[in-house]
Amino acid sequence: MNILVCIKRVPDIAGSVTLDDAGAGIDESGLGHTMSSHEECAVELAIQTAAATGGTVTVLTLGPAEAVEQLRAAVAVGANDGILVEAADPSVFAPEDIAQVIGDVIRDRAEAGQIFDLVLTGDDAADTGDFQVGIRLAYDLEYPVLTNIQTISASGGGGGSGAIEARGIGPAGTEIFSLDLPAVVAVHEGGVDPRYPSITGRMKAKKASIVEYDAPEPGTGSPRIRLELPEVKASSVTILGEGPEAAPALVDVLEEIGVIRP
Repeated sequence: MNILVCIKRVPDIAGSVTLDDAGAGIDESGLGHTMSSHEECAVELAIQTAAATGGTVTVLTLGPAEAVEQLRAAVAVGANDGILVEAADPSVFAPEDIAQVIGDVIRDRAEAGQIFDLVLTGDDAADTGDFQVGIRLAYDLEYPVLTNIQTISASGGGGGSGAIEARGIGPAGTEIFSLDLPAVVAVHEGGVDPRYPSITGRMKAKKASIVEYDAPEPGTGSPRIRLELPEVKASSVTILGEGPEAAPALVDVLEEIGVIRP
C-alpha cells in the first residue's frame, strides 16, 4: 500500500508568540518550526501501514523552501521520499486552494506512475485550525473520506484497491469504519506515539529524493484580515504565611474553592 501524507510547516509556539508588523501573521523570526501533532501521528500510521503491506510512504507539503526540513524530518523516522510544492507565502492559500494543489499533484504523480492508495492528512493545522483540507481534498479527488481517526489497519489492496479498518473516538465511544481504497483519512492525535529519528534515519533523510513543484496562484485567497493576541490577564500572589502559621489560612482557601468541606 503506497501512502501519501500531507503535512504543514508550522511555528513551534512553545515560547511566547508575537505578531508581525502588519498584524496579519505570527512573527516567526525567533521561533523554530515543526509539524502539528496530528500530522506526526499521521506519519507514524503511514509508516506502520506501509511496513505491514510492503508499501511506501511519501510526504507532501505546500510551503516555503525551508519546509523541506519538515519533509526530511518525516523521512528520518521512516518515510521514503517527499514532495515540496514551493510557495513563498503559503498563508494566501485558503483550504480550497490547498486541496486543489494537492489533488493536482496526486494526479500528476499518477501520470508519472506513482499511485497513492491512501492519502492521510492531519485533522487540522496547528496554526489555523481549519479542519477543511482533508474533506475538500476528498471532494476534489472524488474519494471517500473519514475524519477524527486515530488508528488504521490494512485489509489488503495496493494499486488503488483494497480497504482499511479505521478507528476514532466519537460522541458515544470508539467508532470503527471499513473504508474502500483509494481514500482520504484525516488523523487525530492520540492513537499512536510518533517515533524518534535514529542516526541512520537522519543520514538517510539528508539524501532522500524530494520532488519539487511551483505552487500556482491561489484561486480563492485567504479570508484572514488580521490576528489579535488575547489580553494578558494580571496575576497576583498572596502569601498565606510561613511554616505552621500558614496552615489555618490554607484550610480557609481550600474550603473556599471547594476542595474540602468545613
